[in-house]
Amino acid sequence: MLPQRIQAEKRRQPSRFSIQSVNVLLGVLLPVILLAVWQIAGMMGKLNPTLLPTPGVIVQEFISLTASGELLRHLEISTWRALLGFLLGGGLGLAAGLWVGFSYKTERLIDPSLQMLRTLPHLAVAPLFILWFGFDETSKVLLIAKGAFFPMYVNTFLGIRSVDGKLFDVARVLQFSRWQMISKLVLPASLPNIFLGLRLSIGVAWLGLVVAEMMGSSSGIGYLINDARYFSITSVVFVGIIVFALVGKVTDSLVKLLERRLLRWQDSYRGGDAS
Repeated sequence: MLPQRIQAEKRRQPSRFSIQSVNVLLGVLLPVILLAVWQIAGMMGKLNPTLLPTPGVIVQEFISLTASGELLRHLEISTWRALLGFLLGGGLGLAAGLWVGFSYKTERLIDPSLQMLRTLPHLAVAPLFILWFGFDETSKVLLIAKGAFFPMYVNTFLGIRSVDGKLFDVARVLQFSRWQMISKLVLPASLPNIFLGLRLSIGVAWLGLVVAEMMGSSSGIGYLINDARYFSITSVVFVGIIVFALVGKVTDSLVKLLERRLLRWQDSYRGGDAS
């Protein structure tokens, strides 16, 4: 009787596929409703087509730009700039976070200066970067790297400093070497913060890319948006914004997937109605 009861309980439990399907449907429900309302309001003449074209017009513009190859050419240039800036800024941020996190003296030496630089907005330093490095790729990549550096630095530093002090006592009892303490204790415990910094750093890299390309560029999605703004082609502006949103979402999802795989050991709270 007991095996039959267990099998009946298993049949009553929702499958993993059905749970994922429900989660996907919940995620797209609100955007679909908003798009439908937007399209209907535009078709009824309630919206100014110059200021707010309907989703149908934006889709037609997207198809036209894709078919001509113009959108992919600008996207390729923007992606390359964002990748270079993120690798430079994120890599330096990770190295600085590890260095400062492991050394109290280094924290006192350079953290106050870095925190002061962190508060400088992109728009304030962009003219300086252009004056120093010109309008070529160097100024754009460095501006993106400047934005990507700080989220990675701050979260890596916080991850290392948030490790429970009792674990260090355990490591001392087990006679861990310094390398074993770092590789088996500190880094695994700080990985959730490091991944958070990675996600934020990628997001800020895309924001920095927009600023860099709109300040002075003749190519890239930011330039496409800026050029369309001059000629009041709002549908192209929307296409550029949507491309940024989609690319940002895809990169964030890839990092989340990697995070989920590497942090399978983490038993954290996922919300009261998560199953």
